[in-house]
Amino acid sequence: MNKRLINKLKYFITSLIREVQKEQNTQVDQIKTAGQYVLMKKLLTPAEMPTFGEVGFSVHSEFEEDGILLYIFSLIGTTNKRVVEICAGDGTQCMAANLILNHGWYGLLFDGDKGSVERGNTFFAKHQSTFAYPPRFVNAWLTKDNINELIAENGFFGEIDLLSLDIDGNDYYIMEAIDVVKPRVIICETHNIIPSDLSLTIPYKEDFYYRDGNQHVEFRSVSLLAMKKLLAKKGYRLVGGHRYGFNAVFILNGVGEDYFPEVSIESVHDNPYTKHRVETDWDKVKHLPWVQI
Repeated sequence: MNKRLINKLKYFITSLIREVQKEQNTQVDQIKTAGQYVLMKKLLTPAEMPTFGEVGFSVHSEFEEDGILLYIFSLIGTTNKRVVEICAGDGTQCMAANLILNHGWYGLLFDGDKGSVERGNTFFAKHQSTFAYPPRFVNAWLTKDNINELIAENGFFGEIDLLSLDIDGNDYYIMEAIDVVKPRVIICETHNIIPSDLSLTIPYKEDFYYRDGNQHVEFRSVSLLAMKKLLAKKGYRLVGGHRYGFNAVFILNGVGEDYFPEVSIESVHDNPYTKHRVETDWDKVKHLPWVQI
């Protein structure tokens, strides 16, 4: 197929995707979009495929991660459609919800707030897609010592398709500890006020809560470089992030490498929001007792 025809085809398909994305809140719309990605994969080279910036949309994610995840799994496929989400809030706005509600995934969700978990269980129990078999939603305070036991005792172990982690605290230590599941894709929040070249996290504290008033609210979480180092040891590569640069996506080495090659931290942080955050907030907390990784 010649280059001119390929470009016309790509323009046609991406135009369809944009039209579908205007009404992304139905299962049918998303299934159509996923089908377009599968068609593009058959007809275009990896270099000609859309970028994360072109596929994002939000149904239940806070930002455009629903669209990014749909795109990734349209290209790499799924194995068991199992997802573990750590700190899912009430489940109505999280990484797993769209996959569970609109694509038939099976979920294990955790949150430390009892009220949020109660609301989440009510939400999924009443939803048309999940009332017969809602995701397991667990109220627990997660530590590096109990995380594997809690995941396993709730029926999740071995290979899963997705792990989402957003604690705003001991993220590095919890991620380091997890070994009872082997996700193919990981999406996690990192702290983008920390410059790209610094590998830092907070000291581990079992009852850490970033809003407890005993430390600066921005003294929390982990830098992207530290998380990249950790996940590289576990066999993952950084493949991108959302448009604000703090939610990062990693994929297991050997999975989808042609379509999702490793990218640099600088490319994930190359956006106005991250640059603004580093410039305005890092100086306020750089003197605090960060741990070098």
